[in-house]
Amino acid sequence: QVEHPVTEVITGIDLVEWQIRVAAGESLPMTQEQVTARRTGAGIEVRINAEDPAGGAFLPSPGPITELSAPSGFGVRFDTGYESGDEISQYYDNLVGKLIVWGRDRDTAIARTITALREMRVSGVATTIPADIAILEHPDFAAVEHSTKWVEQTLDLSGVSAAPAAPPEGESEPLVERTTTIEVNGRRFAVRMWVPETVGVAAAAPKRAKRAGGGSSSGGGSGQVTVPMQGTIVKVLVEVGQAVEAGQAVVVLEAMKMENQISADVSGTIAEVKVSAGDTVGGGDTVVVITPN
Repeated sequence: QVEHPVTEVITGIDLVEWQIRVAAGESLPMTQEQVTARRTGAGIEVRINAEDPAGGAFLPSPGPITELSAPSGFGVRFDTGYESGDEISQYYDNLVGKLIVWGRDRDTAIARTITALREMRVSGVATTIPADIAILEHPDFAAVEHSTKWVEQTLDLSGVSAAPAAPPEGESEPLVERTTTIEVNGRRFAVRMWVPETVGVAAAAPKRAKRAGGGSSSGGGSGQVTVPMQGTIVKVLVEVGQAVEAGQAVVVLEAMKMENQISADVSGTIAEVKVSAGDTVGGGDTVVVITPN
């Protein structure tokens, strides 16, 4: 059972312990009917992946985790193999962890899960947390009217982004994340904020994620085609001197077992191809240069 934590939180049974005992030759301590009789309340599991859900694209977001802080409390559990300072590799599954929440009924479990997701802190990589919250807050989910195609066909993620906000208009200086403690009327509060890099915080803020596919279909790009994430070039689809249209795929990038087509941001002629199949590239690297028409 892949999502066994849900069974565990609604029955109070440690299924992994059972597996180990059975492997050691012991018998199962309960029948299926006895397990079912122990069921109480409702459980929800949320898989938190290192992906940027902006616009429903769910682009892989490998890189170092600068902070990982999970919520705690009654009915809340977080299973993960990562901690702050670890790196999400482009070569493996992008699952950061599983948040499992129990409630006395489904509505309570939903509300408690939303609260836990809002308390979770993951910095350095984009995650699916904003999309998870959007799903849980949708009336279709509360009414159990969703399906396996529901996210693709119904859920609107056009306003959702896991990337940090861009600097205010007119400010080009990079922002970095800073955590500090303030005291108000004798009470202490931990405050997280984004401030200009010159304030003196050592760790740089993650770059704003770019969507795969380059510029807009109108062809108003610069001709410098970049990749939105770290990965490996698996195919080069164009050559120098070739005419291309805005939106036409120029290379295929593989990251976290997913292939992403990177497209021309402008119509024109290929002036330079900077990569070959098998090359490893970083987020923001230029892979193709186009001379606009």
